Order: sequence, then C-alpha cells, then structure tokens
Amino acid sequence: MMTLPDRLDAGLPYPLGPTNDGLGVNFAVFSANATKIELCIFDERGRRELKRLPMPECTDEIWHGYLPDAGPGLVYGYRAYGPYDPKRGHRFNPQKLLIDPYARKLQGELRWSDALFGYRVQHPRADLSLDRRDSAPLVPKCIVTDTRFKPGELNKPVVPWAETVIYEAHVRGISMMRDDIRKELRGTSGALADPRLIDHLLKIGVTAIELLPVHAHLQDHFLFERGLRNYWGYNSLSFFAPQATYLQSGMNNDLRMAIRRLRSAGIEVLLDVVYNHTCEGNELGPTLSWKGLDNASYYRLVPGDERYYINDTGCGNTVNLSHPRVLQMVMDSLRYWVESYGVDGFRFDLGVTLGREGTGFDPGSGFFDAILQDPVLSRVKLISEPWDIGPDGYQLGNHPPGFAEWNGHFRDGVRRFWAGEEGMRGEAAGLLMGSPQLFDSRHRRPWASVNFLASHDGFTANDLVTYAEKHNEANGDDNQDGHGDNFSGNWGHEGPVDDPAIQALRQRVLRSMLATVFVSHGTPMLLAGDEFGNSQQGNNNAYCQDNEISWLDWSRAATAEGRELTAFVAKLAALRRAHPSLRFARYVDGNHELLPGLARVSWFDLDGGPMSPEAWDYAPGRVLGLRRAAETAEGLVDLSLLLLNGGGDDVRFQLPEPAFDWTLRLDTANPGSAAEPPGGEALELRAHSLMVLTATHEPRAGHG
Repeated sequence: MMTLPDRLDAGLPYPLGPTNDGLGVNFAVFSANATKIELCIFDERGRRELKRLPMPECTDEIWHGYLPDAGPGLVYGYRAYGPYDPKRGHRFNPQKLLIDPYARKLQGELRWSDALFGYRVQHPRADLSLDRRDSAPLVPKCIVTDTRFKPGELNKPVVPWAETVIYEAHVRGISMMRDDIRKELRGTSGALADPRLIDHLLKIGVTAIELLPVHAHLQDHFLFERGLRNYWGYNSLSFFAPQATYLQSGMNNDLRMAIRRLRSAGIEVLLDVVYNHTCEGNELGPTLSWKGLDNASYYRLVPGDERYYINDTGCGNTVNLSHPRVLQMVMDSLRYWVESYGVDGFRFDLGVTLGREGTGFDPGSGFFDAILQDPVLSRVKLISEPWDIGPDGYQLGNHPPGFAEWNGHFRDGVRRFWAGEEGMRGEAAGLLMGSPQLFDSRHRRPWASVNFLASHDGFTANDLVTYAEKHNEANGDDNQDGHGDNFSGNWGHEGPVDDPAIQALRQRVLRSMLATVFVSHGTPMLLAGDEFGNSQQGNNNAYCQDNEISWLDWSRAATAEGRELTAFVAKLAALRRAHPSLRFARYVDGNHELLPGLARVSWFDLDGGPMSPEAWDYAPGRVLGLRRAAETAEGLVDLSLLLLNGGGDDVRFQLPEPAFDWTLRLDTANPGSAAEPPGGEALELRAHSLMVLTATHEPRAGHG
C-alpha cells in the first residue's frame, strides 16, 4: 500500500482529469467559483477515506495537484468548498463526495439515501436548507486508469455515408435472451462481439451498429422505488466512464475489445451520447458531481432567478455548453471515445439543446463550430436528434453540413402512407428522394437524412402493425407516458391474433414499410430486432423495462416467420447495395436526361403515364410509380422502378414507356418470389404492397 503524503505537489492544470505519467498522477478539475477543492483518497475497495489533500494550485480556474508514486487503480473523489447560495446558483457542500467529471472508470453502485442531496429533504425551505451528512459511503468512487491506451488503426472500416446501413441496439438487450451465448456474458460487451451476433449483422447488411448510451448512468430514484430500472441509460453520471455492468470482467478493455472485433468484421461502432443534461436533475436533485463542483458554470440557470434550471431537455437541467470549460469537457469526452476506444461516430441525444445559445438554436453555435473544426471529430460520423422540448425545439434539416439527422418526418410519413391515409402521395415522393426540401442546401447530401421506421423510442416495427394504442401499463404511470399519436394500426384486432388473414396483411404492411426505408435515398436505420419481428408487447416507452419487454426475443428469429422476415431484410440490403439508383449519393436534377427520353427521376400514375399536377393533388390517390436512373462505376445506366400501392384495393399498374428489360426483384406481397421478368405490360399490385424492378442499359454516345 502506498504511503500518502501530507500535501500534493503543484502539478499542472492540463490535461483535465487524472493523468498517470508512470511516476505519479496529476489531477486537474475545473471550478470557477470554488474557494477550495480537496482530493479524497480511498482504500482499494472505496469504503474507507484514507486522506483529504487540498489541491495546492488554481490556474485559470483549473484546480490541480500532483500525487507522487500513485498510479492506475488509485480510488478517489473530490470535495468542493464555496458558498451555498442557491438563489445565486451556488450549491457547494463539502459534505458531498463528488465524482470527477473526467473519471475514466467508476467503482461501486450509487445507493439511494437522503444524504445524497445537498439540502435537507422535506425541510420547509427545501433546497435552500443545507444537509451536513457525508455522502461518501453512498457514491461511486473514481478510479485512475492508464490513459495511454490507443486502439490503433488496424482493420478500420471505411464505409462511405452513401453505403451506410445503421442498426440501433442496446448492449444489454441485444444478448440477454441469446441461449447460444454463455450466461455470464449475456448483457455485456463480451456478448456484443460474439461471432454469431456479428455474423447475423453481416447477413442482414448492417455496416454500423449504433449503441444506446454506454456512458455510466444513474438509476433514477423514482424508478428504484417502483422496482424498475433506467434501461435505456439516458441519464449520464459520467461522460468518460463506461457503464460498469456492461463490462464482463469489470475492465474498460472489455468494451474496447468488443469495439475492435466489430470493426475488424467491417462494422462501424457509433455511440448514442447524452451531453444535453445530467442525472443531477433540477434544484431538488442529488449532488453527485457537476452540481457540487460549480453549479453556476456547468448548468444553464434561469437569468435573474438562478435557483432554478433552464429545462430545454425535459430532464430537469440543461448542460451549459456556452461555457468554454464545459464545452471543452464535451469535446475532450468525444475525442477520448474516438482515440481510446476507436469508435467511428456519435448520435447526439437532443441535438437541438447542444446547439442552443442565449438566443436559441443556432447551427453556427459554439458546439457545432468546435466539432466541425476539430481534426479528430470532424472526420467521424455525426448524427443529431434534431429536437428538444425548448422554444422552437424542432429543427429537422437545420443542422450544419457534416451532420446527419434523425428524420422523424420520414418515420411518420412512411407510417401514414402505408396506413392508407389520403393525400400522402406527394409526401411519400419527397421521402423516397431523401427529403430534399429539408436537406438539399449548403451542399448537404441525401445521407444527411437518417431514415427509420422505428427506434428505441416508440413502437417496434412489428408493434406498429399489431397495436393501434400504446400499452405502457408496466411503466407504472397508468399508461399516461409515451406518445399517443403513433400512426400505427392493428389491422382488425388489438394485439397478437391467430387469424391467418390478419397475420398475412400485417406482415405485408410491415414488409412494405421496411422496404421503403431501404429504397429511399438517405441513410437507412433499422431498430434491433425489427428484422425478425421483435415485439415490446405494445409498450412504446420501454425506457424502464430491463426485462423481457425490452430484450430481443431471439426465439422469434428462429420461427418460420422470423426467418422469412430476416431473409427479406437481407434481400433489401443486398438490393440497395447492388443498385446505385436506389441510393443516390447526392441530390441531382431529376429532369436531366441520361438517355434520350430517360430522365434521372420520373413519376408515374397507375396507367403508366406521367403524374400530372391534378394527379398529385388528387387526395384519394394512393398508388405511385417512381423510376430512377444512375450511372454505375462500369459506365452503365442502372434503372429501378418502384411501384407503391398504399391503398386497400388491388390494382393493375401499367409499366411506363420506354420499355426496358425489367426484372422483378422484390414484391412485398410475395416475398419469396425469385427474380424474374414481369411477364407483361401491366403488373398486379396487391393492396398495401411495394414492388421493385431493375434494369441495366448501355449509354448511347453523347449522353450520360
């Protein structure tokens, strides 16, 4: 056991966090308003506080000190002294042990108690009172790690945006019900990298897996009292430390190795990250880290009434990215996950919040500017969730070049079209072309539109055709939580049913919706399990269901229906890969002719004639044809013809002129059909179905 000195050496104010140099550890932490900060050293189990050492220096608001002879494995935390004056935004309380915002690893689980709060719970003055109990026995401790680890560049996948297919998954939920994986590995990163799981992803054409939050997160008190858990993890306790329960042997390298194995297989790894708020909540939340270190700097507070927090996130607080040190913390965290873990990109939860300045959302905000000028971060894949609950919180299409965005407009439009809603043909046309009305500006490309039918937040794809209403009773809020307007339908019966006719219709609609995701310009995203019909029993807000409701039911994948749907999704991905006309890499002039009489983009009514203005305005019309043409790498012209029938009646669709040697590649009404010529000048298009035909043509001299 090391002998602890009576004082720290001065050390350096950079880099922030703990830095092991082989001879000792430098500690540096930001606080503009603290009057003193102590480094607290604990025994290796984190149970006994061995020493409190004041940070000897403060340089440019960075408190720092150097502990000789220390190294990886040292267990520590902070205590911060300063004014306890909530009305002015200050909540210093040295009785509360604080987690280092830059801690790379945490030890132990938080144990709920009133002593975690900086104020006396149930006191008449609420958060204006002061709690003097020590919170150290209840709080996870920080552990010094070796920060020199580098993932290297071996087997780094290079997948262009235009060829990317994203699979959104949860580290725990993806494997908890995999009987072919060792029980002790299920729910961990070790299972995530299992060759059988990787083979499944490759089989269905996935090029990137997007993981729900892997940052250490808090189990909410109200969920704890209900016997539930924060399953999704959108409640950050640390921006640098991974969630300990996802590490099969308790080592950070467990996650690094899983990422490396995925990338070695050619699958990129994207992380869903939550920098818009923290788990400390509003003025009545616990004091665990940032709130106790410098509440007035780390959070956006109500001007003139700094006791209260601006709550653009709906989670109680909003991280203050307008402060340079707070912005630096987020940038350092992002670079750390790229450089130390080797991740390929990020999906930013509530991205609008991150882009807010004092005047509201700004695509030229400090956050966006900092990322886009960064030599590391500007080169990875960047995706924003383009909304929050603040003023003007829906900013779809308004992010800067370099960012893709979750296209909620696509999600809702696809659901509405295939549900048979009137007046949707024009809407569907825009979605198929990559929503140019939203993204075709500032030299952005179709990949900026992340097209999805379902995500973790909402119904699964299977539940969209099984339930007309949400069924969130298990969440404990009397089914009042979750979105009420889902554009879903049960097609004749609420919930599972044995009726073969209803089952067949549901599967056809499901296939048509999934097909639309893959044949639209943009970046397709698939919710894990949708490829085999996974269900959440009608729960469209399963954030707190760490159980069979949320876990992927792989037994469904083994059924005849599951295997058929999986094969269908694999076929969709392969079709998209093979035909550039299904995935334009950039927005184009649709009227430009690649061959005489052959425009890049043409629209047809069911008689095979061009869509007229009157046809576009005809609200009852639910049938649409789309022909697209694109050059191939070999200099040929690749053609695709989509025929869509969102209505409830079968129709005959006349093939448009000029005639090509079409091959019918896909029919959502007959998914097992082999590729074949259409067999006539008109095709029978079943209700709620989609067809894909393709052809290849030699360009003529002087064209193309």
